[in-house]
Amino acid sequence: MIEYRDAKGETDRLPALAAELVALKVDVILAAGTQHVLAAKQVTTTIPIVFADVADPVARGFVTSLARPGSNITGLSNLNTDLVGKWLELLKQAVPGVKRVAFLWQPGYLPERAEKDVRQRAEVAAQALGVRLQFVEARRPEDFERAFAEMTRARVDAVIVWGGVLFIFERKRIAELAAANRLPSSYPMSELVDAGGLMSYAPNVADNFRRAAGYVDKILKGAKAADLPVEQSAKLELVINLKTAKALGLTIPPSLLQRADRVIQ
Repeated sequence: MIEYRDAKGETDRLPALAAELVALKVDVILAAGTQHVLAAKQVTTTIPIVFADVADPVARGFVTSLARPGSNITGLSNLNTDLVGKWLELLKQAVPGVKRVAFLWQPGYLPERAEKDVRQRAEVAAQALGVRLQFVEARRPEDFERAFAEMTRARVDAVIVWGGVLFIFERKRIAELAAANRLPSSYPMSELVDAGGLMSYAPNVADNFRRAAGYVDKILKGAKAADLPVEQSAKLELVINLKTAKALGLTIPPSLLQRADRVIQ
């Protein structure tokens, strides 16, 4: 029997929903991402928790190490913090004349050390590619209008969007604002490209969930979460929205289209 709980984007409801599952004495909890794991971790240290999409589980304190989790938590770690340079490189290939790029990010999405690492990686990549980078924050839904107005005033040529649950649930609005300000956009989640963004290069989350099901199966058969190594996302995919490119007056180079795993017409 499977018990399903959905906070519908209201992350403050997650602890209560996790507590409901614990009260039901479930055998294992499958948690989608960071906020879901944090909520489950608050209410149980014994029921196994399997995550499908967490950027840095060691920095978050979910596991002691990737090889030996050492607690009731394990699962799949995505590679988003390692892909920052690639996002910038692909964006410059799609928009050859880009000189100034905004980096729209969500403070608090990762621990301070991991956030600092992402910013440093972005700055190093920008310098290597001859691109000037401008960091713009968005902590709440009402911040997006202000953030894009700031980008427009700075006359950026494109934007890289990087955030967590908030950005996923506000994906349509983000894509609309990028289109309204005529900004080519790159994302760490294909959902935002489906919503109208230009392109993404990211782990295949559906593949992560399939693999997470394997963890659940092993635990139900007697394995301990503490003994199951955290695995990295194995499948990365490049998604390009040609409809958005045409609306922006962009011609995506054939060489980039050939590399795409999925093209939205």
